[in-house]
Amino acid sequence: MSALSVHGLTRRVDLFTLRLFLTVVEERQIRRAATRENIAPSAATKRVQDLEDIAGVQLLERIPNGVVPNAAGEVLARYLRQMFENFEDMRRELGEFSAGVRGHVSVASTGASVVQYLGREFGEFARNFPQVELELKQEPNTNLVRAVMTGDVDLCVYVVSADVDDSPLETLPYRTDSFVAVVPRNHPLAEQRTVKTLDLVREPFIAQPVNTTLMFKVNEAAHALGETIRARFTVSGADVALSLVQAGLGVTVLPECMVPMDSHERCAVLHIQEPWAVRVLRVGTRKGKATTSATRALIDQLTGQPKAAPSSGTLAD
Repeated sequence: MSALSVHGLTRRVDLFTLRLFLTVVEERQIRRAATRENIAPSAATKRVQDLEDIAGVQLLERIPNGVVPNAAGEVLARYLRQMFENFEDMRRELGEFSAGVRGHVSVASTGASVVQYLGREFGEFARNFPQVELELKQEPNTNLVRAVMTGDVDLCVYVVSADVDDSPLETLPYRTDSFVAVVPRNHPLAEQRTVKTLDLVREPFIAQPVNTTLMFKVNEAAHALGETIRARFTVSGADVALSLVQAGLGVTVLPECMVPMDSHERCAVLHIQEPWAVRVLRVGTRKGKATTSATRALIDQLTGQPKAAPSSGTLAD
């Protein structure tokens, strides 16, 4: 690793890489940070490794379930937080010189998508466009296309699924993440890194309401094997499902980004290496309908993705 220099930092490190590093520190896992910042895990890994090369020191330490900043990483994170706070102050002051985009945007999405991504996105959008009024309607995934087509909302953020016909929509990619299996820490499956659907259907299952996309996909995968999910409990919400798993009452499936890092100490999180477990979210508007400048501004924020660095390396978790 080369010695750190201001010249090297300013010419070789972009702001997105610095923001990504802060997100890795917050999430304590490169995969989760990559999902949050809408970048491939391999590309996120490459950016972190390049930053360490430029800094001339190691910044992260491996732990069983991810990464944590070492002393040098903590120093860098502290200064980066100050720097981005200054950027936010600058953005706010510069915004006073422009009337900016005005208007009203209504969005339909599931509660899970709001918790995972949209809450943070809306907060940033409100700061960037203070004169745009945002309206959020929470609906089941299967109702989101209809909400756009009936004119109830300007756009929707939905999970791609066989039970959702999105053909009437103009769509753009938003996020891609995964469903994971969560099992008690002392469960025999906890010794594995991955799990198959067949392993899960043989266990008492902590289910969620049948009209959710999660359960549609789980049940569809089970039926393809000629099996049926044995629901021991049916609950609403990832936190309730996790508490029952931690109590040893069964296994469950959740979006990976809905499993807090601190829960890894009390349960095992296993990747499901089957196609159905890939979770794709898209942004949709009505085909042929013109969008307002306010709606376009929100879509640009939701679907914008920085250019990825060349992928290589082995630090992905």
